[in-house]
Amino acid sequence: MYSLSDFDFNLPQERIAQFPLPDRSASRLLHLDGAQIIDRQFADIVDLLQPGDLLVMNNTRVLKARFFGVKESGGKVEALVERVLDNRTVLAQVRASRSPLAGTRLRLADAFDVTVGERAGEFFTLHFDADVFDLIEAHGRLPLPPYIEHAADSFDENRYQTVFNKVPGAVAAPTAGLHFDEPLLEKLRAKGVNFAYVTLHVGAGTFQPVRNENLSEHQMHTEWYTMPQETVDAVRATRAAGRDVVAVGTTSLRALESASQSGQLEAGSADTALFITPGYRFKTVTRLITNFHLPKSTLLMLVSAFAGFEEIRAAYAHAIASEYRFFSYGDAMLLTTQNKE
Repeated sequence: MYSLSDFDFNLPQERIAQFPLPDRSASRLLHLDGAQIIDRQFADIVDLLQPGDLLVMNNTRVLKARFFGVKESGGKVEALVERVLDNRTVLAQVRASRSPLAGTRLRLADAFDVTVGERAGEFFTLHFDADVFDLIEAHGRLPLPPYIEHAADSFDENRYQTVFNKVPGAVAAPTAGLHFDEPLLEKLRAKGVNFAYVTLHVGAGTFQPVRNENLSEHQMHTEWYTMPQETVDAVRATRAAGRDVVAVGTTSLRALESASQSGQLEAGSADTALFITPGYRFKTVTRLITNFHLPKSTLLMLVSAFAGFEEIRAAYAHAIASEYRFFSYGDAMLLTTQNKE
């Protein structure tokens, strides 16, 4: 049994990437092959995948979900949209000197008003007077992760989205997908690698550290995903041919594994609170492309379950010593599961 302290490590501040590289596919790639650690470039992914392999990508689009505003009393507020419930309603984190009461009107971005509704745990329901997506796109700010120290600009608005984004709804990017550009995708297609898509709207909870030393006491945040039937069909064909199902990012992996809990992958949409820790046996995904994750995070536990606890510990130590770039704008890893059903 592992505890929280097993997933802690010391990361020098200078290893946290504050800006993306000029070219998406110019990142480094740490290839963990069993216990063997190989330093590569991300463009090498073309050579590391085989014809018939399936890349499963998360096509969510990051919302401009952060707003600054004022209450009717004049007090300042900050709102971060966590989830769009319908085209007039969202769940949001709201920071203020005093929590706003139901019925309170908030003026956001000095552009439009919302009405505070009922509480939903740590979130507030906010009711918009016009289309949510239109107002968010027109007046919101891109919510960069808390460890990135500059305010989002037009460069971030492009580079903190994948080139295959399609479905708006996330408040954080599926960052493993940020390494792919169109020329790299075309090389993969030319080689015979196949593509399929899921949608999982990444929530702000992805950045929250686990605080319970006993992992069984951790309350996992929920995220909404959609598993299309065509992706299910592509996965089944890939597995029948004996090829790899490669999740691009932990978000794609969580969607695939969440939709596989019956024992086989099933199409549909649902909330997932799947918490993957060492000992979990993977049902669908055989390889994983992922960035480096925060200490004490659920995602570090996930990759440790996928590739082996000691193997990940050694790989992270190597990455720090070799000056890899960490987190959302950082470098990537290619992992093969050691724990499959």
